Amino acid sequence: MPRPGQVKSSGERLSDRIALGVLTRVFPPELVDEVIVECGRVEQRSRLLPARVVVDFVLAMCLFSGQGYEEVARLLTQGLERVRRWEKSWRVPTTAAIVRARRRLGPEPLIVLFARVCRPVAAEDTAGAWYRRWRLVAVDGTTFDVPDTEANSVFFGRPGSGRGQQRSAYPQVRVAALVECGTHAVFAAASGPLSVHEQQLIPEMFELWRAASGTGADLLWRVRKNIVLPVLKAFDDGSYLSEIVATGDRDRRDPARVRVIEYTLGSENGDTVYRLITTICDPDQAPATELAGLYHQRWEIENTLDEIKTHQGGHRLVLRSQYPDGVEQEIYGFLLVHHALRDVMHGAAHQAGLDPDRLSFTRTLRIARRHVTDQAALSPLTTQPSPDRHRP
Repeated sequence: MPRPGQVKSSGERLSDRIALGVLTRVFPPELVDEVIVECGRVEQRSRLLPARVVVDFVLAMCLFSGQGYEEVARLLTQGLERVRRWEKSWRVPTTAAIVRARRRLGPEPLIVLFARVCRPVAAEDTAGAWYRRWRLVAVDGTTFDVPDTEANSVFFGRPGSGRGQQRSAYPQVRVAALVECGTHAVFAAASGPLSVHEQQLIPEMFELWRAASGTGADLLWRVRKNIVLPVLKAFDDGSYLSEIVATGDRDRRDPARVRVIEYTLGSENGDTVYRLITTICDPDQAPATELAGLYHQRWEIENTLDEIKTHQGGHRLVLRSQYPDGVEQEIYGFLLVHHALRDVMHGAAHQAGLDPDRLSFTRTLRIARRHVTDQAALSPLTTQPSPDRHRP
């Protein structure tokens, strides 16, 4: 029998109780277990750091960016030791043990979890998320500094330097992302070496245009002024019908029909000419002036990337992973945590009838961090996701 003040053991390990506070609703342990099985990362023997705990650890280290490995592990288990006696003791693992565990896990479970969880989150009445019947999304790219190790330097490369300038102190990884403008939810991403341009991470423009429009999505993109866009038909709103072709298709054998909107912004002597192309070829469905005014929504992705790199990651963020697979794992950890925070923010804003932009990302980030360190009363084993919440 247990002594006074003790609770009889149920065979549960302390590591089975590790959770991510408010983020556990988005990443329930049963979903993480499914992903681990799908990726073939199920352990053959009991470990101090089983795969599910390592996934939680990667997410936690991207939530508590700037904290050391062992401190992140302490934050994950803070307070749990006081709740009950456990079948097996659990000690804070060393940094070396965590590094080995991350390498065993690899990036694939985080990538699959991203594909399972990260979707557009806006409801039909979410403010700022729609133009008429269209959901607004934007695509753009950025770079992350990574540690100056030989493996990272060889794989990712360094930024080019100007004449007489020294090379960058850090290698960099390039990331392209697709973001829902009204909620800042990232729901698609790709990463690669610095030598891979954003337009390669995102396929060649014509190919991407074909692929994206082939899904049923309508597109509004800015294009260079030197692209040849013949006027096939002029419309009363100032736009005109034209076509684009793939690079090298000089005979224009396989064109794609587009509508062109041209306008200028700026002072009289410093006007900036904008050329937009769209799949919406009927001006009555989307007038040129409205599409020109809508284009500024793409800057929401700049705010999103700033949230990830500056607020979530911290000032002058340098990823901590010493090897390329770890960098990819860490990037998807950052994207997953950000998506979870934005999902929580949208739910709170929608319930209150507010525009998600009215809520503070920084304040939400602080609340999420506090919930992780105050999770002793939370049982992840009883957390249930919404029906079909994570199904493709």
